Amino acid sequence: MTVPYAQQLQAKVADCQHLLSGFDSLKFLPAQASSEQGFRNKAKMVISGTTAQPTIGILDADGHGIDLRNCGVIAPALRSLFPVIENFIKELKLVPYSVPQRKGELKHVILTLSDTGSVMVRWVLRTKKHFVALRDSLPQFLEQLPRHSVVSVNFLPEHKAVLEGEEEIILTRRTTLEFGLNGVPMHLRPQGFFQTNTEIAAALYRQARQWIDDIDPESVWDLYSGVGGFALHCAGEGRAVYGIETSTEAVAAAKTSADSLGLGDTHFVAQDATEFALNAGWAPDAVIVNPPRRGISAELATWLNGSDIQHVIYSSCDAKSLARDLERMENYTPQLARVMDMFPQTDHYEVIVKLERKAS
Repeated sequence: MTVPYAQQLQAKVADCQHLLSGFDSLKFLPAQASSEQGFRNKAKMVISGTTAQPTIGILDADGHGIDLRNCGVIAPALRSLFPVIENFIKELKLVPYSVPQRKGELKHVILTLSDTGSVMVRWVLRTKKHFVALRDSLPQFLEQLPRHSVVSVNFLPEHKAVLEGEEEIILTRRTTLEFGLNGVPMHLRPQGFFQTNTEIAAALYRQARQWIDDIDPESVWDLYSGVGGFALHCAGEGRAVYGIETSTEAVAAAKTSADSLGLGDTHFVAQDATEFALNAGWAPDAVIVNPPRRGISAELATWLNGSDIQHVIYSSCDAKSLARDLERMENYTPQLARVMDMFPQTDHYEVIVKLERKAS
């Protein structure tokens, strides 16, 4: 964070160019810069300390709380809610969970901010001991939140280093947090994934849409589609689009968005991306992949390489796994790449690459 932002961005581009230096055909477009601070739309805060003096932040190596409510990368609108969270912890006598002692109730509060100004607040509890108090306080809590916000309670009974458990109860009538990126409505459910930098996510989807529109394919698969960002942006008249994602929550949210846009030929399926591709029995004109840090599976890379798909767009948050996957897809020529600075003040970044099948 002490490095000037222009140098940070330059270093990320240099790192990406180095990792992808084995592809002589690859041309880098100008990097997409981010806001330097206040860009993070999600705050995953550990609650520790005491009911009278809670800390909202992270844990040190000994399991004790470090307060991070003034962290500069968190969006100001989220930081403004931390006093509200603290007051409710005190008023409802919520007992923060102690990791060293393995006792207490309130483990985390997870906040997400939409570009519409609404928020999602998720209370993560060890048991249902405080559930009734949180449920009954909902009217007062909502009065202090922006309009159209979503509030839920998640239960994480196990003592392990994860943020949330499987069971979630939504307290509000509204069950999804709506975003409006580039005029495309997108819905996030409590256990769904959304990019943490809304500004760069919007730019990323615009870049993919531009490349897809330039290609103008009749059919597109969006593999690892999440809540449908790429699929929804690339949908169009006379174009069949399929989004494939393992999370049923994300698929349900994507379907809500597609229905609201009246996209009759845009489909979302809850299935493993590799499994879907290998068993579909047909191949589209273009594929978008946006895998987790580990990249796509060796099986999927091999299948893509041996298919007759003409274009692949690969959005990666780890250029090392990207380079490995591109090596496996030797029948494609990487043409264009663009570093998207999703994570300022860190060494991480997103990069999106356009590939075209080599002439046989």
